Amino acid sequence: MKKSTDELMKILKNKKSVDDYFAENDNEIFFGTLTELICYFMTKKRLQKKDVVKNSAMKREYCYEILQGKTNKKISRDKVIMLCFGLTLTVEETQQLLKKSGYAPLYVRDTRDSIIAFSLLHHISVINTNIKLAEYNLALLE
Repeated sequence: MKKSTDELMKILKNKKSVDDYFAENDNEIFFGTLTELICYFMTKKRLQKKDVVKNSAMKREYCYEILQGKTNKKISRDKVIMLCFGLTLTVEETQQLLKKSGYAPLYVRDTRDSIIAFSLLHHISVINTNIKLAEYNLALLE
């Protein structure tokens, strides 16, 4: 995932078919489910489920349900973000997972999202992110 969305749009506009676009940019586009994208990131980052659970600061059982694609309800935006911490995702990868989950990407004009993005950029834990959110009287990731 190296090209910006704007770059991909320019490439798409110049292609004669969507198949040509996909063939040229298959490493930039993910065609799977949320669970498959999570598994992709785990494989890419060589993470085990136990590491993701620990780093996400989520309840163990619920996190395993998400990782295995066994949850019957829609995962909240905060849980997706916590999962991003667990997966040690970059901000760009976080944006991708949020979009795949049906949520708005992090918006750096928003104070809360700025703190979250900063924490992801600087590899700050969920717990320390929550401490900073509390300092600004913002909703914690939970």
